[in-house]
Amino acid sequence: MLQKMNFRTQIPLEKQSKNQIDYNSNILLIGSCFSDNIGKKLDYFKFQNFQNPFGILFHPKAIETLITNTIDKKVYTEKDIFFHNEQWHCFDAHSKLSNDSKDDLLSELNSQIQLTHQQIKKSTHIIITLGTAWVYRFKETNVVVANCHKVPQKQFAKELLAVKEIVDSLQAIIDKINQVNSQASIIFTVSPVRHIKDGFVENMQSKSHLISAIHQVLNNKLLYFPSYEIMMDELRDYRFYAEDMIHPNQTAINYIWDKFHEAWISNTSFKIMQRIEVVQKGLMHKPFNIKSKQHQIFLTNLKEKKNQLKKEFPHLKF
Repeated sequence: MLQKMNFRTQIPLEKQSKNQIDYNSNILLIGSCFSDNIGKKLDYFKFQNFQNPFGILFHPKAIETLITNTIDKKVYTEKDIFFHNEQWHCFDAHSKLSNDSKDDLLSELNSQIQLTHQQIKKSTHIIITLGTAWVYRFKETNVVVANCHKVPQKQFAKELLAVKEIVDSLQAIIDKINQVNSQASIIFTVSPVRHIKDGFVENMQSKSHLISAIHQVLNNKLLYFPSYEIMMDELRDYRFYAEDMIHPNQTAINYIWDKFHEAWISNTSFKIMQRIEVVQKGLMHKPFNIKSKQHQIFLTNLKEKKNQLKKEFPHLKF
């Protein structure tokens, strides 16, 4: 009898036995753009979650700064922001927070600090996605920034964080979180997005530093989800990449989400997810005739399904 052929390797994943994600969970996602990808899936299935309050943060030092400032309830003032290219920016935040109004930027920064502080205290799960170990240090202040905001590159020194530096940064993040919430499961992952602008060899150096550092801090409460390894080993084909050949495409995102879903989301939540997906697809449905009797019946049934879900889970919003 011929042995069944398998044309790919698969990353072995076990179902988490403790603190699985369900519809009572409250999830905080921070880090690289892969946090946004998982966050969109959690949004779609109506899990309670809070994503990237300071926008996408690519490296551990930026995440450490956010967590530290959040726990310490830092108040941002004029000395923490600067004006460049007709907008006000903050080196601690992504450019999506930048604003042409100084007061609006400060208000947004301080509002997000308060919201994130509250979120960390009530989170059951905190997912931290690291994207790169390369950082930029602003020469004028000797401080590592989260985002350069298109300030001329000559004003920064580019550095590769050593594994020990990343370990220290991760430990600082963990210690700060534990000050206000020692019960949350902290899940680390490495973004499958390749930072090719740093160079091909340099990107591999960076990812290896991140992975090595993460595995030095893992324990029973600090866990790892192998999104990078799934992309590199199970999906090792350019048909799983977007047109830029750097970012995972939607097929890859869906596949990695399915793996996360299998490992982390409770079996009792699967049927609820299916019911929510029926409603979500119904909301996106485009009828041929909005006035037809058939469509009106469809809308009535859809409303009943939404109301029943809201009755069971009051936090759901469609």
